[in-house]
This record gives sequence, C-alpha cells and structure tokens, in this order.
Amino acid sequence: MDTDTEDTVGCYFNKSVKFFYEKSGKNISAYWRNRDYVIVSLGMTVCFIVIFSNLLVIGAILKNRRFHFPIYYLLGNLALADLFSGVSYLHMMFHTGPWTIKLSKYQWFVRQSLIDTSLTASVLNLLAVAVERHQTIFSMQLHSKMSTQRVFAIILFIWLVAIIMGLVPTMGWHCLCDLDHCSTMAPLYSRSYLVFWAVLNLVTFSIMVAVYTRIFVYVRKRSKQMSQHTSQMRLRETVFNLMKTVSMILGCFVLCWTPGLVLLLLDGLGCDECNVLKYEKYCLVLAECNSFVNPIIYCFRDKEMKKTFKEILCFLCNRGHNNKGNSGVHFNTMENE
Repeated sequence: MDTDTEDTVGCYFNKSVKFFYEKSGKNISAYWRNRDYVIVSLGMTVCFIVIFSNLLVIGAILKNRRFHFPIYYLLGNLALADLFSGVSYLHMMFHTGPWTIKLSKYQWFVRQSLIDTSLTASVLNLLAVAVERHQTIFSMQLHSKMSTQRVFAIILFIWLVAIIMGLVPTMGWHCLCDLDHCSTMAPLYSRSYLVFWAVLNLVTFSIMVAVYTRIFVYVRKRSKQMSQHTSQMRLRETVFNLMKTVSMILGCFVLCWTPGLVLLLLDGLGCDECNVLKYEKYCLVLAECNSFVNPIIYCFRDKEMKKTFKEILCFLCNRGHNNKGNSGVHFNTMENE
C-alpha cells in the first residue's frame, strides 16, 4: 500500500499521501506556519489533560470498592476509551501539518484508524451503559446483578468490534482504486465509507437518546408511586442522581461529536458548497475536548468519586514531596494525623 508497491490498472498504490491530498483539494503546507504551531501546541496540551484526567477516573474506580459494580466498570471502560482517544490525538499531533506529507500511506491509515477505534469504543460503551441502565432502572435497582465475568466479556467485545471498525478502511474500503470518490477531509478514505460511518453513529446516538428518554419518563412516573418511606426515598434519589450523571455524559458526547459526524456526512455526500475544510479543525477540537469532560462531570455530580480523586491526588502530592527529602518520618506523621 506504499510507494514501493506496484500499481495495478485503475489503482494508485504507488502514489504518495501528498498526491491524494492534492487531488482532493486539501492542500498541505510544506513549512510550519504560526497557525500550525498554535494548533499543535493547544492540541498536545489538551491531550495531556485528557490522558491524566481519565487515568484519574480509572484509578478511582480501581481504588474504591464502592465503584466495583457493572455500571462503574462500564464507565471505567468509557474512561479507557477516552484515554485511548487522548493517546490517538497525541499521535496525530506528531503526524499532522507539514509532517503529513512525509507520512507513508500505511502511517496515514494507522493515524486515522486510532481515531476511528477510539470513537467506536466510546459509542459502543455508551450503548452498553444505556442497556445496563434500562435493565436496572426498570426493576428500580441501583446496580445490575450482572456478573463481573459477563461485564468484562462485554468490555472485551466492545474493544474487538472497535478495532475491527478502525481497520475497515485499511482492509479495503478506501479510494486508492477509485480516485473520483475520495473524501476531502480524509483524502484516502472513500466517500461511501464516510456516509456509512456517520450514519451508523448518528443512528446510534438517536437510539441512546430514545432509551434515556424512556428511562427518565419511567423513573418520574415510578417515583410518584413510591411511598414516603425513608429507605425508598433514598433509593429513588440515588437512582435518579446516577441517571442524571450518566445522561449528562451521553448529552455532552452527542453535542461534541454530532457536528463532526454531520460534517463527515456532508463530505461523504459530496457537498462542494459546504466548505467542510473550513470547519474541520473546529469540529476536531470540539470532539477532542469531550474526552476530558467526563471527569469534570464526575467531580460535580458524584461526591464519592470526587473524594476518591482528592485521595489519589493527595497521595501523589505527598509521595512527590516525600521523594525530595527525608520523607519517611514525615509521611508517617501525616498518616497518623
């Protein structure tokens, strides 16, 4: 698939990435401009925030036994998908701008596949959370009775499907043999693949929104029928608060990713008047920012999660402080206090 591969009739396996970019009208600057430096600097900063914040979420779920339930394992896997997204975007920052011209087609496909895999993992994970909440809430329980083995089987399945979906263009759904149908935003991808990708995700978003709407209607109706007994009131409040947290996560995901998917759909449909390249960077930044929104939501919505965050951060700060000097006695003193 690279320039040392022999071309076949109607195919362009022996052409460089630059050739496809020029054909699609997405010109790449051969030198670094101020705009490129700003984009890469901001992008890398956001990536490091995304990686750190989601490591914090994963650490909190592993540390606190109160989070050892199916819903939190799935939310932890969502944090893992966001972490993978941060790593993917960081990889992209080192392979963008003028660097793009130097990429082989294989490297270009790897760059795009990482992003596609992270998005698929996030979408499938949110869908799994929606199904889990639907089954649990309709029995007015706080946590699912699903076994840990089954949850991890679901998580494994999510990542397997995500990796396969990320590899689909590399395995053949590209435009190397169909130059007239190359995408503008992703010049080596086929427009038909972009339409499939965007429609599939937008339909999934719609299904999840419908599921959560049905859950909320049911919870409100059921809560009015529940007695005023203290234990039932407390259960209702806890269930409703967890539902709000999960719904906010879904809402932010849909808001951050929908503009980019709509743009991909317009590009896939060949809308020349839409000027998709003008809005591409903004949609990419918005999608990237979604990956560090969830830890912020946890901080404001989940007191136990916020408390665990503080414990981890305090431990890291104390450990860093102790490593600078004779920390053994000081740490023990602080622990005793």
